[in-house]
Amino acid sequence: MKKLIICLLSLVFMAACVDDLDEYNIDTKRATNAPPATLFTSALLNLTDVLTTPNVNTNNIRLYVQHWATTQYVEEPRYNMTGRLIPQNFWNALYRDVLADLNEAKRLLLADETINETLRNNQLAQIEIMEVYAWSVLVTTFGDVPYTEALDPTNTQPVYDDDQAIYNDILNRLDTALGLIKTMDEAGEPLMGFEEGDVLYNGDMAQWVKFGNSLKLRLAMVIADVDAAKAGTLVAEAAPNVFESNADNAIFPYTSATPNNNPISDNVKGDLSSREDFIAASTLVDLMNELDDPRRPQYFTDVDGEFVGGTVGFSNDYEANSTVSEKVAQLDFPGVLLDYAEVEFLLAEAAERGFIAEPAAEHYNAAIRASILYWGGTEAEADAYLAQPEVNYATAPGEWREKIGRQAWIAYFNRGYEAWLTWRRLDAPTLIPPVEGLIVPTRLIYPVNEQTLNPNNRDAAASAIGGDESSTKLFWDVQ
Repeated sequence: MKKLIICLLSLVFMAACVDDLDEYNIDTKRATNAPPATLFTSALLNLTDVLTTPNVNTNNIRLYVQHWATTQYVEEPRYNMTGRLIPQNFWNALYRDVLADLNEAKRLLLADETINETLRNNQLAQIEIMEVYAWSVLVTTFGDVPYTEALDPTNTQPVYDDDQAIYNDILNRLDTALGLIKTMDEAGEPLMGFEEGDVLYNGDMAQWVKFGNSLKLRLAMVIADVDAAKAGTLVAEAAPNVFESNADNAIFPYTSATPNNNPISDNVKGDLSSREDFIAASTLVDLMNELDDPRRPQYFTDVDGEFVGGTVGFSNDYEANSTVSEKVAQLDFPGVLLDYAEVEFLLAEAAERGFIAEPAAEHYNAAIRASILYWGGTEAEADAYLAQPEVNYATAPGEWREKIGRQAWIAYFNRGYEAWLTWRRLDAPTLIPPVEGLIVPTRLIYPVNEQTLNPNNRDAAASAIGGDESSTKLFWDVQ
């Protein structure tokens, strides 16, 4: 009885110490407001996750570009986007998990009156560069999307903006962000941005200058067929400050501890999963076999010493085909947002278009070499590969789009979005749909929620881009 009385008295005294019983619902051990650095890191993680995951409910782009095939799923590699909430999940990840966090981090920085202005500007530049990256993925994936009225929780029916207008605006925003960056103080000491929160470069703003300009190079080449003059100007501005080696790569450092592991490991057979859903696609494996590509053991497992790919869009026997290598299946296998190989492929293309003066072959060779070395190959293997007539720039089959497009497609294994973006721009290599009458997707359709929650604006956007179909070509895809 005494114990009961003591307990009751304790509750009375506790209640007297608070203004409102709602305070009991507050978890004092959890932060209610995240600092900008934490939001920035969260956005980097979520952006890398949505671009990296092979989960069939979110990102099937590896299937569209025929790098991977499936053992049992046939609807996804046959471009079914309605059987699952694929567009919705991809859309939500970018708006809700990436852009919303970056937007809030920016708001908190601008409201902080205690922060040094130079540090604030560097951090704002980092946020803006990543916002531009995320917006560019949305626009090149869907077309017209909510932009000027987006990220406002009070507006449940934002208008969709013209995709080309958005694209032009994010190019301007990227230039503004690069203009904010200061890398050195007057004494020659390095100036920082986010440090612990920046898992890409640890606050090294000189690296962010390279990353921002490398992103600018990518965005410039996207519009090269529709606005060559503007693309050429942007390339000329960016090229002197882009990545110079694999040491510059924008790499997200996944860990072996969940939930910060590489999402591939959740979806393939390995330490976390027993799933046998994915295998290598014959489209890619057969070409790499023909070229005796040294990256095969880095990309794939072997079957009795051979690399074997399955048929895209049909059921396949898991045991009879190669799948992703043990390296790729590791929990801490890094995620790539942008790398030196991509930069060199873009510069090779820029040279062919007359945007820069260097020989295209030099950049093409540098791109392939960078890819082979990044994956663990040797200089000797790169030399031997480049010496083959089918690979050598002077003798490889096809015109420059085919040569660059083919090798970029091989190098972008495990980077489905970049492979898909490049394939849509260059129309190389030739990808044959698994079933006659299908068309390899050139965009994702709008999410089903938009048809019910924002129907008028969604319908107007669909009409503006030429129809909400996976085969609709976006403004920059004119080849």
